[in-house]
Amino acid sequence: MKNLQSTKTLNNGVNMPGFGLGVFQVEDGEELIEAVKTAIHIGYRSIDTASIYGNEEGVGRGIQLGLKETGLRREDLFITSKVWNADLGYESTLKAYEDSLKKLQLDYLDLYLIHWPVEGTYKEAWRALETLYREGKVKAIGVSNFQPHHLDELLKHAHITPAINQVEFHPKLTQNTLHTYLKTHGIQMEAWSPLMQGELLQHPLIEELAKTYSKTPAQIILRWDVQQDVITIPKSTKPHRLKENADIFDFVLSDVDMERISDLNENKRIGPDPDNFDF
Repeated sequence: MKNLQSTKTLNNGVNMPGFGLGVFQVEDGEELIEAVKTAIHIGYRSIDTASIYGNEEGVGRGIQLGLKETGLRREDLFITSKVWNADLGYESTLKAYEDSLKKLQLDYLDLYLIHWPVEGTYKEAWRALETLYREGKVKAIGVSNFQPHHLDELLKHAHITPAINQVEFHPKLTQNTLHTYLKTHGIQMEAWSPLMQGELLQHPLIEELAKTYSKTPAQIILRWDVQQDVITIPKSTKPHRLKENADIFDFVLSDVDMERISDLNENKRIGPDPDNFDF
């Protein structure tokens, strides 16, 4: 990745920005609208939301303002949303997609994901995503929080291989087995909570490397992500943080330092376990 507009080519040929803005736990309202608009001005081209976040309307308004003020076209952006667990199923997923589209004020999504692998319903939801894809209503389809055994089960019935698996990924949870599995199957890994909700920013190794490279701790971690070919979507609403997070393309972590960061792994999650959740 050379800059904020650099893309990864997904398994269906669609180009997705390798770095974007996540909006999990950002309340719908003016702060969110300004953050999305500002991100577009800064150069972000990928925005990731989900129906359960309850903020698709604000994201949509921010997108429209950002496009209007920058003169960009809709096709210059890459917008992702996700179907929530309660809506998994064939008809219910199709309806959830249309609801998200309406809230976002968009004619199509670039990427639509199954948010969690709820047993007994995600296969029918995937069938709905395949329908949306074949009808040209979405550019790419994928999953989130799926482990290898979930994907094995899905692929037994799927006609289309997921383009993306968006999962919790940071130096304390490197998910090596999953990462290898995804590479083998041509599925792109995408990281949510890459900064571990700030928990890693004061780690001694990260602080040491920040001084070594004259970067911030957040920039060190985000650079570690992108050097592993992992699409990354950190969350922020503050303009200076949006700029800081994106300023990671003028340096390269050495192989030794990449390994030192990876060695921080403890298989520690801050989010739910995909094999043990009840929502």
